[in-house]
Amino acid sequence: MVLCAALVSTSFTVGAAITETLDPAVLTFIRFVIAALCFGPLVRFRYGATYSFSLFWRCGIISCSLVVFFWCMFLSLRYTTALNTSVIFTLVPSFSGIYAFFLLKEKLTKAQLIALACGMIGAVWVIFRGNMTTFLEMNWNRGDLIFLAGGFAMGLYTPLIRLFHRDEPMAVMTFWVLVTGALWLFLFSGHRLLTMDWSAVPLKGWAGVVYLAIFTTVITFFLTQYAVPFIGPTRVMAYSYLYPGLVLLLDLVLGHPLPPFRVLPGVVVVLFAMGVIQFSEKESDP
Repeated sequence: MVLCAALVSTSFTVGAAITETLDPAVLTFIRFVIAALCFGPLVRFRYGATYSFSLFWRCGIISCSLVVFFWCMFLSLRYTTALNTSVIFTLVPSFSGIYAFFLLKEKLTKAQLIALACGMIGAVWVIFRGNMTTFLEMNWNRGDLIFLAGGFAMGLYTPLIRLFHRDEPMAVMTFWVLVTGALWLFLFSGHRLLTMDWSAVPLKGWAGVVYLAIFTTVITFFLTQYAVPFIGPTRVMAYSYLYPGLVLLLDLVLGHPLPPFRVLPGVVVVLFAMGVIQFSEKESDP
């Protein structure tokens, strides 16, 4: 999951670089289609033409949570900032924990619950580079509420994987999540495909989409869905607390200046919280 978090963190930089080249909804649709086309032959070669109506509708529900999140994200960014959405996203692991409790009866220890809160605080600290005055001065708007709704949907993603996974190989489920996700996205953005000026999309735009499709969609979806049955949905989503710190590291690699020293306490808090969440024993049933 550390590899998964590292790959996802690169999507922020890549996405920012190509966001002006393609309509966001169309970009996400193409991303899912390319991912499904790349992953499909591998799944067929390894497992054959695995399909059932049960698998289709289960994956359709799982992918719906992703599509609602992406749609809310794109819509919210018309009214709010990426900074605000980054802060709101830190609530998603807590949402997953709540859903997992009710849907899966997953119980966390008090230490893990405290660590979830600390991880959220640490991530916010990193996002605002240790300047809590900026956090307190945030202007909340309807875009934030839209993204919050998307966060509620995203929080369902990992609990639904564990709830709906049967005995099929996780690679097969990943493929059908991609396929059904593409179908959902086609309903949202299909009409825009006819109005797109495809000749105006630069090479870097296509390169970015391919990167997002393979590395931050196929690989990360598979790793996430593979990990959920083993460590649980809450622990999986808790790795998202690493995103801000990993983005900072990527910025350093790309030659951006060092962040202020006051950012480091937030990084330490996140790492400590992650350790508690991952290595604490689950609360036993009474």
